[in-house]
Amino acid sequence: MTQDWTSLMAHMPNRFAPSMSKDHPNLPVVREEGGYYVGPEGQKYLDFTSGIAVTNTGHRHPKVVAAIKESADHLIHGPIGVIVYESILRLADELAGVLPGNLDSFFFSNSGTEAVEGAIKLAKHVTRRPYAVSFTGCFHGRSLGALSVSTSKSKYRRFLQPSGLVYQIPYADPRSRFPDENPEVRCVEELEKDFERLFAHQVTPEEVACVILEPVLGEGGYVIPPKAWLKKVREICDRHGILLIFDEVQTGFGRTGDWFAAQSFGVTPDIMAIAKGIASGLPLSATVAPKELMNQWPMGSHGTTFGGNPIACSAALATLEVIREENLLENARRMGAHAMERLKEIQRRHPIVGDVRGIGLMIGIEIIHPDTGKPDGEATLRILDLALEEGVLFYLCGNHGEVIRMIPPLTVTREQIDEGIRMLDRALTRFEQETQQPATVE
Repeated sequence: MTQDWTSLMAHMPNRFAPSMSKDHPNLPVVREEGGYYVGPEGQKYLDFTSGIAVTNTGHRHPKVVAAIKESADHLIHGPIGVIVYESILRLADELAGVLPGNLDSFFFSNSGTEAVEGAIKLAKHVTRRPYAVSFTGCFHGRSLGALSVSTSKSKYRRFLQPSGLVYQIPYADPRSRFPDENPEVRCVEELEKDFERLFAHQVTPEEVACVILEPVLGEGGYVIPPKAWLKKVREICDRHGILLIFDEVQTGFGRTGDWFAAQSFGVTPDIMAIAKGIASGLPLSATVAPKELMNQWPMGSHGTTFGGNPIACSAALATLEVIREENLLENARRMGAHAMERLKEIQRRHPIVGDVRGIGLMIGIEIIHPDTGKPDGEATLRILDLALEEGVLFYLCGNHGEVIRMIPPLTVTREQIDEGIRMLDRALTRFEQETQQPATVE
């Protein structure tokens, strides 16, 4: 690392809040290209994080870069409503064509958290009901409104007394507990009992404005619920006139192998929050609902200065074009299936690898203590460091930080999948050698 970089990095603890600067692994980067990051001295790192599920079209895709440059020659800032510009009008039309059901009206903002805030606010405004229900393990953001429904980690809520107008029930746990058990049936039965207890003892359904969830658990551990479980949530909401909100901030824009997880599971929510992969790295998000709902949100009831930025909207239009032209939905399905096959081989050879689960290119690799089977977040961090030394960047999730997220760009090739998994395999072997944990040799 150059002296300038060393000096700049040394100032991080003084210039940044720890909640910003103490993430993992603080990798110095000077350039990004396709599926790779490049360090100050030319080191290349295969990126299996996609900027935490943001750069689904790969880093600096030529079409996205061209759209940004062309837009900057004309407009840099809105604000929409005070002025009107072509990119936001076209984007609304294009998004309406790929979203499920009749989700066709938009409030554009900048981040996933803002989209979630808007979704909850819209639901309460439309229903005139005060309460929300969320699920333990889900992550929806860290502003106070979004935090009130986020429960992936208790440390996010410490000392903040999130709104008391929210109730939580357990998220689906599809892992089999007994040899003859049908996890899908059990998950549905437990869901019905959880709602029955909630409505009998804590809040009447007539007071609940919305149920909000991630259709695939993200920061909480990449848990994939059974389709029947999500369908049952939809049915319960319909039964009681409760609006269903999907937080598709991480699952959207091809990550699950469809445009949205709602399409992968065949369940359409009433309101959706979308962000991350929408604009290939530029800040943009949206609260989405049918126009019949959105039209009940009158002028002035919600607002934004930067939401729907013209450059970000241009990048989003280019992103949608790239996903279509390069068949990235199909590539996500094929490469995800190939990755799961390779990871199952690794699971058989490394006792520290617990469950391996995925949908499309949203894959979780659980790290456990081989003797106890318990989650091992400390081991996960060390394995991530070793993988980075080998040349591949992963990220973590899970309540104990025990799950390695594998979320490469949707442009990833078979060769890159194989390369990254080989690096992970070597990292796991090195960890086992360090800790004298035996690997299984086939």
